[in-house]
Parts: sequence; C-alpha cells; structure tokens
Amino acid sequence: MERLEILKTYKIFIGGQFPRTESGRYYTPLDKKGQPLANMCLSSRKDFRNAVVAARKAFGSWSERAAFNRGQILYRIAEMLEGRKAQFVEELVKQGSTKAKAKQEVELSTDRCVYYAGWCDKYQQIFSSVNPVASSHFNFSALEPMGVVGIIAPQTNGLIGLVSTILPAIAGGNTCVVLASENSPLCAITFAEVLATSDLPGGVVNILTGTEKELVDQFHSHMDVNAVVYSGGNAEHAKVIETGADCNVKRIFIYEQDFFKETAESPYYLTDLQELKTTWHPIEQIGGATGSY
Repeated sequence: MERLEILKTYKIFIGGQFPRTESGRYYTPLDKKGQPLANMCLSSRKDFRNAVVAARKAFGSWSERAAFNRGQILYRIAEMLEGRKAQFVEELVKQGSTKAKAKQEVELSTDRCVYYAGWCDKYQQIFSSVNPVASSHFNFSALEPMGVVGIIAPQTNGLIGLVSTILPAIAGGNTCVVLASENSPLCAITFAEVLATSDLPGGVVNILTGTEKELVDQFHSHMDVNAVVYSGGNAEHAKVIETGADCNVKRIFIYEQDFFKETAESPYYLTDLQELKTTWHPIEQIGGATGSY
C-alpha cells in the first residue's frame, strides 16, 4: 500500500512567534519535477500590518542596544546557521539547487553573518565625523537607524539573498518586515527558526511568505515603513515602489546584483539604511580659555 507523504506546513514569523496567516490561505510551491514541496502561508495585507506593528514595537529597544551586543547576537545567528547546515543544504537541493552550490550558499550565508557582526560596533567610527565650522561650536555628525525597513528578498535564491538584505538592516539598529522568495521559500522560514532560537529579540525580523504581486503595494504605502529595500528582480514592481513611496517620503533602495559575489557585502549597504544626524554644541570662552558646557 503506497504511503501518502505528509508535507510540512511552514508558518510565517511575526513578533518572535510563528502564527498561521490570518486569512487561512496557503499555497504549494513545486520542485523542478512538478512535485509539491510544502504548505506555505499565503500572507495577506493584515499579516503585513501585524508585522509592521511588531517591528515598530521592537525598534526602540533594538536601536538603543549597545552596538557590541548587536554584534554578539549576529555572531550567534552565524553559529546557529552553522549548526543547522545540513538542513539548509537539504532544503536548497529540494528547491532545485545542486548539492555543491547549496553547500556554498549556506557557508557563504554563515560567513556573511560574521561579516556584518564585525561591522556592528565599527561603522559609527568610520562614517561619523567631527566637522569644521566657523562659529564657536563643536559640530558632530553621527548615524542613526531609519526605523522599520520593508525588504522584498530576491526571487532567484532561497537563502543568500534573504540573509544579505536582512543583516545590514538589523546590524545598524533597524527592524524589518521581509517578504521571502515566492518559489523558494523553505529556507526563509527555517532561517526564522534560527532567529527565534538565537538571542535576537522578537519583532526585530519578521518574515512573510506569499506573492509579491499581492503585497508590493503595502511596502510603499504603509505610513509606518520608513524605507524599502527591493531585490525581487521585477522592473515593474520596482517602478511601482519608487513612484508610490512619495506618500511619506520613504527611502527606496533597488539592489540588482549577484548575492554570491563578494561585492554583495559592504558597509555601504548598512549605511544606506541610516540617517545622518548633526549636533551643534556651543563653546564658551572663559578668561581666554576655550571650554564647553
């Protein structure tokens, strides 16, 4: 008697929890042979709004954490990825990758976590400045996180593009709402399981699965999303986001590159999602000496 295979149901990741989509809808991505891979949540606009609420709630405490501690947490994520390497390789192979390329993708994703962990407590020293001014003031420019970042991950790979767009956002103190690849979503939710069992606070990263077509308008129109990173590879959707983001002057970043290459990791991806804030501090002249108060 032939046994009926039980497909795993992958839930979405919001606020550190794994709820089912509020709509109750699911879809079934297929492998190269046309066989079903899993049951995936088909996220709705309400799911997106819930994720933004969770991200905003987590932003205050995450952005105020010591940069060194954020680096420790990102390094812990790398440790967890390394420990579940075999599972990620298996899922990538199921989604059409060769075993050799899947292994390369997982190892590169782990190394990228370590890379951005190292930048957490260094980018301020490099990209902030003390500015020369003509008046009796000290003038400082420092970087501050933008807030809630909407991320549409690449459609062409299941893990490295997702990791490469999330890490620079959270390394700089932002929180994010992420839409995973529609056709290769397995690793995104497994990565969410890594995040949930690491030291990352709930709500810092929220991961949805579903169709880009249904949710793309939410990324540019939601008034509590401060920036959008688009790597989906659809020129029409990129244009929709760029033209629609003027409703609350969102920062828009369209990344079109091969995330397997070394050029896909850079501190400039981190500083893209930072606001440059300048502070003026008066200098008091006391008996010919210069001091500040």
